Parts: sequence; C-alpha cells; structure tokens
Amino acid sequence: MNTREAIKAGIDLAEMVTSGYLQDLTDEQLMLRPHSGCNHINWQIGHLIVSENYHLNGSKQGAAPPLPAGFAEKYSKETAANNDPAAFVRKDELLKIHAEQLAAVLATLASLSDADLDRPTGIEYAPTVGALLVLQGSHWLMHAGQWVVVRRSLGKPALF
Repeated sequence: MNTREAIKAGIDLAEMVTSGYLQDLTDEQLMLRPHSGCNHINWQIGHLIVSENYHLNGSKQGAAPPLPAGFAEKYSKETAANNDPAAFVRKDELLKIHAEQLAAVLATLASLSDADLDRPTGIEYAPTVGALLVLQGSHWLMHAGQWVVVRRSLGKPALF
C-alpha cells in the first residue's frame, strides 16, 4: 500500500461510516443537536462540505468544484446557533454537494505524486498536502461521533 492508497482507505472508511449514520435520518432529524452546546447535524454536514472544499483547494488550487452560491455563508460560524431549517440546505442537496466534492478529492488524490503530498501548506494543523488530504476522512469521522448520540436518542440501532 502506498501513501495515496492509505489516505484513500481512510476517506473510504469515513464515507462508509458517515453514509451509514445519515442514511435513515430525516431532514427534521438533521436539525437535532447531540447536546445544547453542540451544532445540529445539518450545520455540521454543511461545515464539513465547506471544509472539504477549502482543504481540497489547499491541496491543489482549483481542484474543488465551486460550492453553490451562498452555501459557505449558510454554514459559517455565525449561523451555527440558528435552528430554522429554512436557513439551511436539505439533506438530499447536502449529500449531492458532498458527493461532488468527494469525487474531486479522490480524483485529485490519485493525480498527486509523493512529492506533491510532501508540499508544505503553511497550515499549522495540516502542514503538508498529504496531511490536508488525511483530514478529508478524519474530519468527517470526528463529527460523526456526535451523530451517534442523536441516533441513539432517537432509538436507532448501533451500526458499527
């Protein structure tokens, strides 16, 4: 296994887990918060997509498809406390946008050389392009841990 394959394995695992956790949640359930001090799932997914776009463009400028107009603003820190579903994007659209970003992540990852993966980013938490791409999976998994709390409070079974 080479570095790109290892990064892809992490992304694939995150996609399997997060898809499983989201598959049977409704738009209404995506507005639930695991705790009063946490962001609702819909906001978290939008935040992950915005981050995915930013990190991919940080890996290779212009590699990420543009987000829909106004999308990043809907999922900014300033909107995290908003509980109005109308202020956010519906689940089917969120998953469509994520699929577009993910396809670009995987295509970009496959196109990079080892030297590209070692290129510095200037970002403290992800100092190389390879580290930025590792975040594509681990960031989703970090948030998915919160989704389990919502799932269990709804009486849904453990999946993994």
